[in-house]
Amino acid sequence: MGEQEPARGGIRARMRPRAVDEPHRASSELELLFDLTFVVAIAAATAEFAHHVADGHGLAGLVPFLQVFFAIWWAWMNFTWFASAYDTDDVAYRLLTMVQMGGVLVLAAGVPAAADHADFGAVTLGYFIMRIALVAQWVRAGAEDPAGRRTALRYAAGITVVQAGWVLRLALTETGAVPPEARLPLFAALAVAELAVPIWAERAGGTTWHPHHIAERYGLFTIILLGESVLAATRGVAGALEAAETSGRLVVMAVSGLVLLFALWWIYFLRPAGEGLAARRHLSYLWGYGHYGLFAALAALGAGLEVAAEQTGHDVAASPASIGYAVAIPAAVFLVLLRVIHGPVVRERVAHPAAVPACAAAILLLPLAAPAAGVSAVVAGIAAVCVLLTVAAVAAGPGRFSRRTPGEGRG
Repeated sequence: MGEQEPARGGIRARMRPRAVDEPHRASSELELLFDLTFVVAIAAATAEFAHHVADGHGLAGLVPFLQVFFAIWWAWMNFTWFASAYDTDDVAYRLLTMVQMGGVLVLAAGVPAAADHADFGAVTLGYFIMRIALVAQWVRAGAEDPAGRRTALRYAAGITVVQAGWVLRLALTETGAVPPEARLPLFAALAVAELAVPIWAERAGGTTWHPHHIAERYGLFTIILLGESVLAATRGVAGALEAAETSGRLVVMAVSGLVLLFALWWIYFLRPAGEGLAARRHLSYLWGYGHYGLFAALAALGAGLEVAAEQTGHDVAASPASIGYAVAIPAAVFLVLLRVIHGPVVRERVAHPAAVPACAAAILLLPLAAPAAGVSAVVAGIAAVCVLLTVAAVAAGPGRFSRRTPGEGRG
């Protein structure tokens, strides 16, 4: 057992670090509400990317999509890791968290302008609102937790400086001081600075994030993204139904897309990461940061499935091969990244080492058959490959499933 858990809830609770081995640690109701605000932002980003794919401009829409998704993901990341270490659940904590939720909704409102016209005004404003509240949380942690004061104040200072950079970038862009060709490198530099803040801050002393709580939070966000993919595919099916009668291609597409998402869910949750993070906390950056690509792949997959379903009812500008790749590339990226970031943490082989690269290669070859076989057949093939990988992983040996009762093994 670790140290006694600090008082939580009520009107006022002193902000002290929570124990890394706190038993029965699970996501709070406030965290679940916080996640729901990101559903809106992710849905907006996915819908805009789907429009680009359908119009045959998927590559042109990819960079704005990844930029917007970085803002969404990083805002979620910042709150998640802070809450894992310092959640007091008192009035001040709740109100500041709700301010962050409002910022997420402002960001979501700005997604169409960012994706279509590279206008990041509303996105930057939403981000600014979220970061003000987060900095206030870190300053409070620094004031009330003497042992973690240096780390907390480093977080507050780092976030403030980088946020000033984002505001300056917007101002320079609006005035034309930054040429169009320099905007992406400037964004990349600020994104790298964002990623560097936790590394720099934690050198003053590590925060007490809870490994099982973090693994659960990432799992919940994965479920949200899978749900967004279901929603996006449903939008595509609805569009196809409005344009034509139900066809065999539409049925195959709908069933295959659902099976594909089921298989990816199964593979992700086959090996719980909590125990591995507890034993190998030094790998948390690889695992936590690596999920950006994994999460973005799931969101992009939703856009691809939406267009794949839509094209069964009416013509779209995109070619069959490009639509097939809009599904195949995210699926392959998901599988490869899951192997790369989960493998070192979990240290338990899911299947033969060559299985994931072989499946990813097969998935990437399938869209070449789209002009002759059709997009629905390609998606069915991708789903079949993922199902075979899932079956191989499940059959690889004993102990394939976690059979813990609620709260067991979380402390």
